[in-house]
Amino acid sequence: MKLLYLIFFTTSVIFFSCNSRAELRKDRTRAPKITFKANPRENKLEVLVDGKLFTAYRWPENVYKPILYPLVTAAGTEITRGYPLNTRSGERADHTHQVGIWLNYGDVNNYDFWGNGSSGKRNIEGGQIMHLGIEQLNEGSGEGSLIATASWIDPEGKELLAERTEYHFIAKDSTRIIDRLSTLTATGGDVTMEDTKEGMFGIRVARQLELPSQSAVALTDAQGKPGTEKVVTNQGVTGNYRSSEGTTGEGVWGTRARWMNLYGSIGEEKISLTISDHPENLNYPTYWHARGYGLFAANPFGVKDFTKGAEELNYVIPDGQSITFRYRVILHSGTPLTDEEITQLSENFATKY
Repeated sequence: MKLLYLIFFTTSVIFFSCNSRAELRKDRTRAPKITFKANPRENKLEVLVDGKLFTAYRWPENVYKPILYPLVTAAGTEITRGYPLNTRSGERADHTHQVGIWLNYGDVNNYDFWGNGSSGKRNIEGGQIMHLGIEQLNEGSGEGSLIATASWIDPEGKELLAERTEYHFIAKDSTRIIDRLSTLTATGGDVTMEDTKEGMFGIRVARQLELPSQSAVALTDAQGKPGTEKVVTNQGVTGNYRSSEGTTGEGVWGTRARWMNLYGSIGEEKISLTISDHPENLNYPTYWHARGYGLFAANPFGVKDFTKGAEELNYVIPDGQSITFRYRVILHSGTPLTDEEITQLSENFATKY
């Protein structure tokens, strides 16, 4: 009887052990679950990866446009600047209108959508993008999506453009991806996007991902209040740009490229942040309004500034017609992505939409 019990017990342990290993292998290959959590009181919809915050679609009243904020790596590190929504110590307290991830432009029928809020309040000639609603939500394994609608209005409240934006949130291993597809339709007559460097698809990154500089800057203090004394310091500042065309550093500003990568470290974590242009976008490959102080933006319109006056682009969206902009954000934690890996992810984006 003891022998039979021992055989049964041993067989059960082996079966349980093998089954557990199989489940463990299955769990390791399981695609993470993308879910959403609404918080209407704070005007936001959180995007979660296996229950952990990746980003949030937000429409704060004092930002004057919908944004994605914050942006968090797979390891849980925020890579967007906190100021002005959640200011941390040691940040630049400049360009108040540069918050999270956004899409807008500096001259739409002579109204400034890009710089609205730069003074901490609505600018007199500033256009505003009003969030209207969430049209669709799709949770899923490895990928989730949402569709949001918004209205580009002038200071008197007249709509110039109707916006419909589709977001795809993708998670795999240590990589997080956001695909943004925004269609703008002229609804109140022809809309002119006059040539300016102030645009268009932008991210404002944390201090650690800025490029080292010898310029004196004023940083926020331990309480998050803007400092009054300018200092030269690069403590913890580790960022650098490189483009698909091989350009690096601050020299990438005003150049054209299929994708742009910003890489650096926050603490011990190595971080890679890439924006990919899409072949069907206007003026592909785009110009880059990428600055060393933490502004990372793609701008297909700012031709005059970027070519030092050699060329100019004043684009018109005729009344009732539309234009679509497609951008991919690739956020990777750990060993930096190679150029070949970034190019492959960019090509996947180009063929997916």
